[in-house]
Amino acid sequence: MASVTLREVAALAGVSIKTVSNVVNGLPTVRPETRERVQEAISALGYQPNLSARHLRSGRSGVIALAIPELRHTYFAELAGEVIAAAKRRGMGVLIEETGGDRDTEIDMLRGPRLAMVDGLIMSTFALRDGDEDLLDVGFPLVLLGESMTSAPVDHVAIGNVGGAKAATAHLLSLGRRRIAVLGAMDSGSSRLRLEGYRQALGEAGIPFDESLVSETAVWHRAEGAAAVASMLERGIDFDAILGFNDLLALGGMHTLEMRGIRVPEDVAVIGFDDLDEARYAVPPLSSVDPNRRVIAETAVGFLVEQMSGGATPSAPRRVAAPFSLVPRGSTTG
Repeated sequence: MASVTLREVAALAGVSIKTVSNVVNGLPTVRPETRERVQEAISALGYQPNLSARHLRSGRSGVIALAIPELRHTYFAELAGEVIAAAKRRGMGVLIEETGGDRDTEIDMLRGPRLAMVDGLIMSTFALRDGDEDLLDVGFPLVLLGESMTSAPVDHVAIGNVGGAKAATAHLLSLGRRRIAVLGAMDSGSSRLRLEGYRQALGEAGIPFDESLVSETAVWHRAEGAAAVASMLERGIDFDAILGFNDLLALGGMHTLEMRGIRVPEDVAVIGFDDLDEARYAVPPLSSVDPNRRVIAETAVGFLVEQMSGGATPSAPRRVAAPFSLVPRGSTTG
């Protein structure tokens, strides 16, 4: 079946081909009543713009890519929403890709043919590490998220991991808690930085670091948080507070405490990290550290657009840490 042309749309709407083109391209020079007539003709005929041809004419697709470890992880889902909103404010769309935190998939995102469809890439790395900098030597606009690489030669938007975890630990200490368990130790940049913030807060309070209070997990999901707290209880480890390295771990830990009849926050105070939307609706509402996803997304998209316009080059990479904030709720303050 032959595709509908601009000429056919123009004939049905009773306007010029140029007017139809102006409507399709979103130009503001068309009168509202004319625009409505053209849009009705487009809908009636099922006209689809030739995006490939438009890409060839402008050199732009109007689409950027966002690569994240997993979309089902609530933090990344909410971050993706903020990136989509930031791109939309600039008239662009977003192609979402999942890497699964897999090294080969992350490399494929940097070298694969899908990049021909987009104008730039925002990538949250997990498997790439320091020493992989040569893989980031690409010929397209690129902004990095995540903490797996500390010396990336490209624009990088980071979370205030050390400061946020330190503030969360200090909050628990200010409430008189002294045996603060940690959920989520693992071999990742974010985990190492948050553990460093935890240790700094303990050190400044004169409290010795106790390895038995640190629980390792393979991933940062609710089930792992629940299992880690159950394991500590079964091993007889005494604790009066929990710092989850993300909200999902903290929420899983709270579930185990509830199932064991341990009151939050009376017996054990709990705080997370990420300030997910569901944190405020937990029972009790979960205290958390807000990493400022809106600023992370706005800064990353802004950097990418500047690169696309020639305003920034890989030889002058910028590293920005978004400002975090502590959000006390009922799981610590009662």
